[in-house]
Amino acid sequence: MPAAGRRASCPTIAPEMADELEKLTNSLRRLGVRGTALLLSQRLGLPLGRKGGSRALRVRRLPHALICRAGTSDVHVFSDVFLHDQYAPAADFADVGLIIDCGANVGYTSAYFLSRYPNAELIAVEPDPDNFELLQANTQFYGERVSTLRSAVWSHRAKLAIAEKSRGRGEEWGRQVTETDSLDDASVMAVSIGELLRDSGHSRISILKMDIEGAEQVVFSEGYESWLPKVDNLLIELHDDDAFPRAREAFHDALAGEDFLTFESGELTVCRRGAS
Repeated sequence: MPAAGRRASCPTIAPEMADELEKLTNSLRRLGVRGTALLLSQRLGLPLGRKGGSRALRVRRLPHALICRAGTSDVHVFSDVFLHDQYAPAADFADVGLIIDCGANVGYTSAYFLSRYPNAELIAVEPDPDNFELLQANTQFYGERVSTLRSAVWSHRAKLAIAEKSRGRGEEWGRQVTETDSLDDASVMAVSIGELLRDSGHSRISILKMDIEGAEQVVFSEGYESWLPKVDNLLIELHDDDAFPRAREAFHDALAGEDFLTFESGELTVCRRGAS
């Protein structure tokens, strides 16, 4: 027993361990025990299941499961969206009608938005064929509310090739596209945001989400004047690299004359129109 008048000392927890415990608690609260176990296994790249190492992960806030491929960047994207609340700044947007998800990857962000805003319609754009197949599977629950397009956004119509190397920690979430004149090299035809808005039947874009690995340099260099004033909220991950060295500059130049409140939230740049 401790001496009279003296308190027993409590063991201290290293900040790193406390952070991991908080993450584990958050995961258990949102995914449950089974979901957390699956997520940790996926993070370790264990070959789970019979379908190429893919398993279904359930999020308590979603009415359906989402497919995650073992040993890929899927687990990082899933964690960013559902455990780390990457898109929390978009949780209170009002009167959401049309959402455009550019660089939709395997559909986790699309599912997040469609569940958050049950009256909204969403267009998901993704160029990579394997990602696109999973995007369709992960959003099929929403029926006619979602349209998936295997393409990439650009400032104009063009033939695009998926670059051999991708940026980021995993090839699946860092696909870059480049313009090409060769039909043999072309992977997809580009689409402009103006075209997506026009064909949607909506007059405005309530939420424009962009994670397009540097192609924002092209998207915000020309042609944006026709559609940017019709965007109410913009959430974008900006990327500067050797392929697109002026991505941030082009983006900020384009927004200079717009009525947006702009702020940073993690890796996101969030732009809210007319916010005070």
